[in-house]
Amino acid sequence: MHDVIDASGLTKAFVTESGVLNVLQDVDIRVRAREFITITGPSGSGKSTLLNLLACLDTPTSGRYRLLGEDVLSYDDRALAEARNRCIGFVFQSFNLLPRLTILENVALPMVYAGFPRAARESRAATLLEQFGLGSKMRMKPAQLSGGQQQRVAIARALVNRPALLLADEPTGSLDTQSAFSILELLAELNETQGVTVILVTHDPRVAARGSRTLCLRDGRVVHDMQTRRF
Repeated sequence: MHDVIDASGLTKAFVTESGVLNVLQDVDIRVRAREFITITGPSGSGKSTLLNLLACLDTPTSGRYRLLGEDVLSYDDRALAEARNRCIGFVFQSFNLLPRLTILENVALPMVYAGFPRAARESRAATLLEQFGLGSKMRMKPAQLSGGQQQRVAIARALVNRPALLLADEPTGSLDTQSAFSILELLAELNETQGVTVILVTHDPRVAARGSRTLCLRDGRVVHDMQTRRF
């Protein structure tokens, strides 16, 4: 299997009134296709910062990052945006659905930016919503759905362009226990049956245990990188 991510020496520093704050320090991470990786650690350890760098939502202060073999740090803003839309799906804790759009329109939105015609967008979005058990709700607005259903919509939106990599930042953090379990089962199924490479950030050790490999961060450094079993 090929590398989806090959990064080394990733460092992210911010200048504050009290001096330089190193949020990430010399992080090396290599991700193979079809892996399900969870990233865990205490608050302030750099988990979300690392995920934002891997998602090309931010750039490191120093280090090297290759995504699907491409040196994305050499890209200009336009090329970087195209790479994000083409290669990466991102799932947020807060869903980030547009309230005035229907569920179908929310899911199809990344395909608008990619230039797909309307018929292709609606067909692909409808297929995903059916797959995720939301086929009867595709004309509804986000506020008409439960939190768990909204997160399923967000995952469908992240997958609509068939990205090689799905990144999720605390995707179960705002959900009740049953909904959280359902979302984790969905991500595991996508990984196992469709080969989607998943990287999930969580502070919950029970969620972290669902991955096939867990990275633990502390003070901006990877202190553990271990294979785990999935329950």
